[in-house]
Amino acid sequence: MRNGGRTDVSIDGRTGIETVTTTMTRQRMYVMTAIAAALYVALGIIFADGFFTGTFWSSESIFGSSYVSWVLLAVIVAAGIWQAQRIPASGIPITADAATETAGQVEDPAGWKLLLGNTYLGIIWLPIRFFVGQEWLSAGEHKLRSDAWMSGGSALKGFWTGAVAIPDSPAKPAISYDWFRSFIQYMLDHEWYTWFAKLIAVGEFMVGVGLILGALVGIAAFFGTLLNFNFLLAGTVSSNPVLFGLTIFLVLGWKVAGHLGLDRVFLPMLGTPWHPGRIVGDHRPHRADVKIVTTA
Repeated sequence: MRNGGRTDVSIDGRTGIETVTTTMTRQRMYVMTAIAAALYVALGIIFADGFFTGTFWSSESIFGSSYVSWVLLAVIVAAGIWQAQRIPASGIPITADAATETAGQVEDPAGWKLLLGNTYLGIIWLPIRFFVGQEWLSAGEHKLRSDAWMSGGSALKGFWTGAVAIPDSPAKPAISYDWFRSFIQYMLDHEWYTWFAKLIAVGEFMVGVGLILGALVGIAAFFGTLLNFNFLLAGTVSSNPVLFGLTIFLVLGWKVAGHLGLDRVFLPMLGTPWHPGRIVGDHRPHRADVKIVTTA
């Protein structure tokens, strides 16, 4: 066992499986809050031009205005301070237990288990949620305000037309896969853009709402990656690789990524297919505020 401050790491001599027991203190929560705020600032500076320095307020692009970035940064700091104040002065022990040894099972690092399954680390997920969510809100708002998207779908028609075009050699087409080009051409021929454009606009906006509010983050993140994936297949790079990569992490961390949000209420109510919540069949008592979460 190695004792580093208030963290103990024990390794089973027979199986080599690691178990981490640490104490979550107010000081550690403050440090994680600072890291979360710095991560949000870094994402905005590196991957979004004008994220903090652009137009502060625009009635034509509310969610694309920089004031939203500053407000969300303040929310990250406030959420971290709020969570820190709820921790007793003596701290709270949290443990990532070693799973039961099973033939063929490859164990995850204990720290990774805590990150994906402990609600106290939800503050680390907040900047990723906010950054990706704001990008989707801004993109969705732009489309919802545009007649080219909401009245006839001419914008999507133009996008699809350009995507399926095959230029003269040696130039390469935007779409690499013939099956996907045929699928887009089929939708063009049947004028699906007239209603599909509205679906995309509303879908982008709702993905952003879900991520910002922390409402069913895993589902919102999944549909976000689905949109990114299809845009990439259609030959559009833009911010899609960055958003796709970040959102994959939100899918992995769905259990705790929305804990500082509405999932704090939704997930205990709904549960999962393998562990139903209160409103779908599980009537066992649940604590409103989980202090310790241990993942298998």
